[in-house]
Amino acid sequence: MQADSQGKGGGVVIYDASIGSAVESAANWLTDFFGDWQGYLFSYIAIPLLVIAGVLFTWLGGGAQIRLFITSLKTIRERATTDSAVSPFQALMISTASRVGTGNIAGVTAAIIAGGPSAVFWMWLMASLGAASALVESTLAQVYKQKMGKEFRGGPSYYMQRALKQRWMGVVFAIALIACYAWGFNALQANKISGVTDAYVAEGSHTLVHVIVGVVLAIITGVTIYLGQKAISWVTSVLVPIMAVLYLAMGAIIILKNAGEIPGAFGSIFSDVFTFKAGAGGFMGTAIMWGIKRGLFSNEAGMGSAPNAAASADTSHPVKQGLVQMLSVFIDTMVICSTTALMVLTSGVVWNSDSKDMTVVQDAVKLNLGSAGQLILTISVLLFAFSSIIGNYYYTESNMFFILKRRSNLHVFRGAVVLVVFWGAIQGYDLAWNTADFLMAIMAIINLVAILLLAPRARAVIKDFYAQRKAGKDPTFIAAEVGITDTDWWKPGMVTLSDQPEEEPAKA
Repeated sequence: MQADSQGKGGGVVIYDASIGSAVESAANWLTDFFGDWQGYLFSYIAIPLLVIAGVLFTWLGGGAQIRLFITSLKTIRERATTDSAVSPFQALMISTASRVGTGNIAGVTAAIIAGGPSAVFWMWLMASLGAASALVESTLAQVYKQKMGKEFRGGPSYYMQRALKQRWMGVVFAIALIACYAWGFNALQANKISGVTDAYVAEGSHTLVHVIVGVVLAIITGVTIYLGQKAISWVTSVLVPIMAVLYLAMGAIIILKNAGEIPGAFGSIFSDVFTFKAGAGGFMGTAIMWGIKRGLFSNEAGMGSAPNAAASADTSHPVKQGLVQMLSVFIDTMVICSTTALMVLTSGVVWNSDSKDMTVVQDAVKLNLGSAGQLILTISVLLFAFSSIIGNYYYTESNMFFILKRRSNLHVFRGAVVLVVFWGAIQGYDLAWNTADFLMAIMAIINLVAILLLAPRARAVIKDFYAQRKAGKDPTFIAAEVGITDTDWWKPGMVTLSDQPEEEPAKA
């Protein structure tokens, strides 16, 4: 302990260096703990389950990723039946806001740095299979959604309780999701927002700037989430298209500017696809491990998060919203993640295993577009990360309702989420990633087990959709007609939200 300076009032200003050391040691221990365990969970449980689920649901869904792709584009044009309801497009934007975040920029680049360019191939492959899992989990969320006031709520916790008759499993999943999104993912998104400002300030000012960014971000987040579901859906439906177009335009300019490097970029992606260099924390190859982990972080297919947004939509058949969420996986991975990968691989930027993801992306943009491009990237990251934060919050709120069955503690919960956003803006880089990866693996494992057990029900609902389309109908769903009798919705006369009397929402 040191006491080496006097205050103006004559008191001694004491600085205890041991406190800072203890905090740093605790952070290092948590970083190593989460880093080790997420490696084992992904290698031995999560990735095998993702592959099994993707292959099974591709078969059960009749290759819907390809067969119904055009239908999914048409479905997003459907309107909600009341002004208070969430439309299929708005539900898509909520889930895409969560999916399309810094994982599409920093996550893809981190996968390339750690696993090599071939990690991109595994990202593509798992997204192709994962789209089928996204269809199934979001369809099940629609089947087992519940009406709460003028809103629909639902997700994995709800189908675990109603379809599997295992409320304890739903509660465990809800806790895992809240921890993953309110703590892990939102902290990570805030961390990326503060980190991108480093390029604009002197190194000695980083900490102060991160604090300022954290305060501003926490305030904006608090205002948005306190306005409720409709505000979140409106903000995301505006922000997501803007940020996607802005980022894709910048990426396209860089890729076209370096068009001669495109063949080499694809060559590097496919050259070492089956080189099984051992990955950290397990038997899985490094490229496979990082490609699938960062792909899952980005597109969330099979993880159980997007179904929370899918359940909110007012639609006439559960599969319609499943198709919309399947489209979100395509937008996320095949379009935006691929743009990042090709932008980095064609840019001429040099990196090594010690490089930081955002630094590599910033260097690639600055090398090709100068300071103007760097500014566009900064704006893109800010929009990507903020939209993810509020999309993530929506997921956590739905699961808080599931656990508590009331809104009385919502103000406290919202305050805690805002504090986590501030904390994320000032915390360490490695701890943010490892925490998010660990919690993501736990969530994915629980949800994948549930949807695999519910595969027969999902198959029945999907077959009903195909049969009605074949008969030339606009599909509408009655649960009892496919042998499902344990739903709160989808009974005769309960097809859309407008079919029921309006109710006053419970007070927050």
